[in-house]
Amino acid sequence: MNGGAAVTGMEAGTTEKLQVAQETQHGFILTNGAGRVLLPFPEALGRELKAGDTVDAFLYHDSEDRLTATLREPLLHFGELGRLMVADIHPKLGCFLEIGLPRHVLLPAGELPLDTKYRPVEGDEVYVVLDRDKSGRLLARAAKEDAISKRVFRAPSDWRNRWVDGWVYHTLRTGTFVVCEGGVLGFGAIGYIPDHERTKTLRVGEKVHARVTFVREDGHVNLSMRQRKEVGRMEDSDRLLAFLRERPNKAMPYSDETPSDIISQKFGISKSAFKRAIGKLMKEGLVEQEGSWTRLTERGAAGAASESTSEGNEAP
Repeated sequence: MNGGAAVTGMEAGTTEKLQVAQETQHGFILTNGAGRVLLPFPEALGRELKAGDTVDAFLYHDSEDRLTATLREPLLHFGELGRLMVADIHPKLGCFLEIGLPRHVLLPAGELPLDTKYRPVEGDEVYVVLDRDKSGRLLARAAKEDAISKRVFRAPSDWRNRWVDGWVYHTLRTGTFVVCEGGVLGFGAIGYIPDHERTKTLRVGEKVHARVTFVREDGHVNLSMRQRKEVGRMEDSDRLLAFLRERPNKAMPYSDETPSDIISQKFGISKSAFKRAIGKLMKEGLVEQEGSWTRLTERGAAGAASESTSEGNEAP
């Protein structure tokens, strides 16, 4: 019925009040008095329509680039900002996003980070603004901070040390910007995770669980993916102790002399966190170091044997 060009008075991404002109073998013809568009039967959602009825229909382009109507409610309208899930990836074109319609909307590769390790994967959720390309077809644009800033709220001071969920909208070598989930408070608050507070590389669209370390005067928050030092030291030391106890010789080729990148790859913690945890175990007399090796002491090994015996004596 029509190609990629806009139908008179109708544009993709908008919900229009249209009148049913007639029924065809493919669906219902809708009109605004100046142009006509097809509402396919599946997109009528089972409604029994007849000529003269009025409907609120959302407009988009189908797989053949024809402007088409649907009675479905999309997740975003033209010009709106929101978070959409990545449904599929095309290595050259970009990401296809779920928008609640029969057809996904494209987030072009040009809107994604140049470094592929920062790019979203299927299931990630990205902040975008719904736009149109030169032919009038729907297109997603990566949301910039100025657009996000208009929607967020100032984080309350009692967020300090609270763990929050957030989604990455911009990531750099020096740090990562996220929108922290707002819940009943609203859209969310802007957070920043400095590089030294990250425990791994973060992608745009990735969900992250982080602790608020500081609430700034502008209402934004600083975040850390790490526990507070006193808590983290306990958890890290327990994990290292368990690792040593599972080793056949109760020793590991990692110590204070091991390079930080190897520590990070092996245990997912920083060199300083590793040294704090090992220091705690040494202070308790559970491990000892010799050169590049760390091994259990008799006390540390005895603790493992004691735990094993205790587990074996538990009632079934």
